[in-house]
Amino acid sequence: MTLVRTLLGIDAAAALVIVYFFLVGLADGSVSSFNGGLWFATLAALAAILGGGWLLNAKGQRRAAVALLLVLAVPSVLFGLFTLLIVIVQPRWN
Repeated sequence: MTLVRTLLGIDAAAALVIVYFFLVGLADGSVSSFNGGLWFATLAALAAILGGGWLLNAKGQRRAAVALLLVLAVPSVLFGLFTLLIVIVQPRWN
């Protein structure tokens, strides 16, 4: 139960970041009809992962819920750790 809640929290945080970039893109005009389909697919996948994980957990299928939630949680955590490493180490890129 704790694992599912943790994964839901990580996925919700990742979804908030993506929705933030979508809203900023709407405001500055970079989200247009040209790439609107890509944004729709991305937001639909986010909704499917979050909603599907929550519904599977509610129906008692914890393993399936964890497997679905890990699809978004693993890359999100790895990217967060990479970003933290870059901030701490401050490498020279030249």
